[in-house]
Amino acid sequence: MLGFSTYAALLPELRDEWGLSNSQAGIIGGMFFAGYVATVSLATALTDRIDARRVYLAGGLAAAAAAAGFGLAADGFWSAVAFQLLQGAGIAATYMPGLRLLSDRISGPYQSRYIAFYTSFFGIGTALSFAIAGLIEPLYGWRSAFLASAAGPLAAGLAVLALIEPRRAAAAQAFSLGVLFPLAAWRKVLADRAAAGFTFGYAAHCLELFGSRAWMVAFLAYSGSLQAGPPGFPWHAAAIAAVINLIAVPASIVGNELALRVGRRHWIVAVMASSGTTGIVLALGAPWHWALVLALLTLYSMLVMAESGTLTAGLVAAAPGELRGAALGLYSLAGFGGGLLGPVLFGAALDAAGGAGSHGAWIAAYAAIGAGCLAAPLVVRMNPTRRRL
Repeated sequence: MLGFSTYAALLPELRDEWGLSNSQAGIIGGMFFAGYVATVSLATALTDRIDARRVYLAGGLAAAAAAAGFGLAADGFWSAVAFQLLQGAGIAATYMPGLRLLSDRISGPYQSRYIAFYTSFFGIGTALSFAIAGLIEPLYGWRSAFLASAAGPLAAGLAVLALIEPRRAAAAQAFSLGVLFPLAAWRKVLADRAAAGFTFGYAAHCLELFGSRAWMVAFLAYSGSLQAGPPGFPWHAAAIAAVINLIAVPASIVGNELALRVGRRHWIVAVMASSGTTGIVLALGAPWHWALVLALLTLYSMLVMAESGTLTAGLVAAAPGELRGAALGLYSLAGFGGGLLGPVLFGAALDAAGGAGSHGAWIAAYAAIGAGCLAAPLVVRMNPTRRRL
C-alpha cells in the first residue's frame, strides 16, 4: 500500500507543476481505480486456478513497477494516467487475493473479526503512504517519494510468498468471458436483497472514502490558506493526512464490533448518514481555526471508515457459499468502481462550482461525494426488509 496515496499526497504540487485543471487532477487519481476495476475479476478468477500467493506476488511486482515508473518517467497528464492504471492493476492482484488467502484459512465466529482487521490494515497502509510521501518530498522531491514507495509492494509480495503456507487450487473451468465476468452468478447475488444491499452500500462508501482521501491534502492546503495569522497548519499537510488516516483505522474494527450488537443494517445506515453530513460541515468550516478543522476532519475520516469492515463482513455472511467467490468479485468491482468516480467527481465539482479557490466549490465537492451515503436512510425506507442484517 505504500504507493497508494503518494499521488494524493502530492496532488497540489503536481497539479500546479503540470498546469492541470482540478478535473484532470481528479481523473489521474481515479485512474488508479480504473486499473483496479479492469483487473480485479481476472485476479479473483486466477485464485481458483493457481496458488493465490503467486497472484499476490505478481500484483506486488506490478505495483512496485508503477511507483518506480511514476517517479522516473511521469511528466504530465497522460504518463501519470498510465502509471496510475498500472498501480491500480497491481493492487487489484493483492487486495482481493489477500482476502481470499485469509477467508480460506479462517472460518467460524472469528471470520468477521479477522476480515475487519484485514480491511482496517488497508487504512494503515494508506496512512503510511501519506507519511512517507510527506517525509521524503520536502527533502528529496516528489520523484524520490514515488521511488521510495515502490519498496512496499515488492516486499509485501515476497513476504506473502515466503510466510503463508501454499494450498493447491481447486480444479476450475477454462478461462472465458463468462468466468471473468460471471453475469449469471452476479444476477443471483443481486437477487439476494442483503447481498445486493451490502454491494451497493460498498460502492457509495468507496466513492466517499476515496474521493475524500484523494483530495484531503489539497483541502488542507486550501484551509491553511484561509487561516488567520501565519498561513497554513503547524505541520506538513501530508503528515496530517497520515496521522488522521491512522487514527481512523480502529473505527472500522470498533464499528464492526458495535454492528454485531446493534445490527448491521441500523449501524450502516446511521454511519453513512452521519459521514455525508459531516463532510459538508467540514467544508463549511474550512476557514475556522486549524484545531477545529483538524478535529472535524478526524471525525469525518472515522465516520467514513466506521462501516467499512461491517459492509465486507456482512457480504461474506450474506452470500451463499457456492456464490461467495462471485459475490466478492462483484463487491470489489462495485466498490472500486465507486472509488474511480470519487476523485473524478470531486475534481469536476470543484471546477464546476468555481475552482479550488472558491469556498462554495469545496462545499459542493464534499456534498457530491457524500450524496450516496446521505441517501442511504431514504433507500432503506423505500426498500424495507424483514431480514436482520
